[in-house]
Amino acid sequence: MGREQYRQILRDHFPDKISLKIGKTTLVYQKQIYEIKIDPGLETRGGLRYGENPGQEAAIYRLVNGNLALAGVTYVGPADALVSALTNSESANNNIFGCGKHPSKTNLTDVDAALGILRYLTEKPTVVIVKHNNPSGVATGSNIKSAFERAWLADPVASFGGAAVLNRSVNKPCAKAMNNHYLEVVAAPDFEESALGILLQKKDLRIFKIKRIDKLQHLVVKRFLDIKSLIDGGLILQQSAINTINSAIDFIPAVAEHSGRIYQAQRQPTARELNDLIFGWAVEQGVISNSILFVKNEATIAIGAGGQDRVGIVEATVAKAYRNFSENLAQNHYHQSFKELELAVNKGESPRKILEDLNQKTQTAQGGLTGAVMISDAFFPFRDGVDTAINHGIRAIAQPGGALRDYEVIEAVNQARPKVAMVFTGQRAFKH
Repeated sequence: MGREQYRQILRDHFPDKISLKIGKTTLVYQKQIYEIKIDPGLETRGGLRYGENPGQEAAIYRLVNGNLALAGVTYVGPADALVSALTNSESANNNIFGCGKHPSKTNLTDVDAALGILRYLTEKPTVVIVKHNNPSGVATGSNIKSAFERAWLADPVASFGGAAVLNRSVNKPCAKAMNNHYLEVVAAPDFEESALGILLQKKDLRIFKIKRIDKLQHLVVKRFLDIKSLIDGGLILQQSAINTINSAIDFIPAVAEHSGRIYQAQRQPTARELNDLIFGWAVEQGVISNSILFVKNEATIAIGAGGQDRVGIVEATVAKAYRNFSENLAQNHYHQSFKELELAVNKGESPRKILEDLNQKTQTAQGGLTGAVMISDAFFPFRDGVDTAINHGIRAIAQPGGALRDYEVIEAVNQARPKVAMVFTGQRAFKH
């Protein structure tokens, strides 16, 4: 079928309404249907284009009735709808602007994943770029254009074809900056008319106005019902997680006891490091486990997700940081990707010294990691992951704590020269 399979719109056979009874509460959901203009005078009507892959029927439902409350905890209700409330109605808060393709399951879950991070980062202009439900770049900025540019530079390779979600209205300068790159989705609380005109030049770009993005902060303490489906048709129900690290005082001193001796991290994080640790822990809430983040000046340097072991994901994220640094150098100095330059050198079309210089600058800068902080979604069972990060310039670490060898990990930061700061979060941030 080639590329055509990605443009097909499956006619799903899911019902218009579904209900879920939990105890004495019945939750009622309405299927969302979109009408999207493809060409002048030609409209098409449907739900999701397809699921995770072409050939998988899929539908998205909005909660329209019922408020779940369990053990005194009230869950999100119909008034909290964000992505599930997207519509084509001009009078709607959450609207889909000109879209060459119906949104797919991944488009919408990418935006939802970004909103899950942005709810903790509402004070400053912030952009989250998501690819395959994992953030590739997250950054704050002095304005929304600056935030987008910093988020893109955080990982220009992984951000290609991603979903950019912004917590401020998109103006003309920001739209121009975004149009310099390939994005599948842009979502924001609003768009200036001139900005919308610029973005609509990209035929296949999906543009979502989600008005309630400016009300995201009220979702920080609210839980939603998280449903996992098993291949045998079974279900696992769980409460969504709550991030308890919202300020510097929420961190716990890194202290452990072993064989009657108390071990404690000797250096405290600086004010800048604390800001980065808080920022990084917020981003961590949206990263698939097993994961590691590197952050500096409220921008991610590299995000590693889905590793099977702690030291391995540290090593992989370090490698990604070096890759990102080299990529940005290549783009800035030669207006080509690093791989394009590498290919030209291997073909004899460019001097090998170009690559040698780029690699030397990257190594000297330690991939931009010098002075950065590291976030880990789970404790370190051994000190090897911490030692690896320290060897590449990491100067402060936040991790849950609670490992049998916490004392060894604390020794690692105290033995580092210069000493490295470490704090515990007291909570894990697994996401699967």
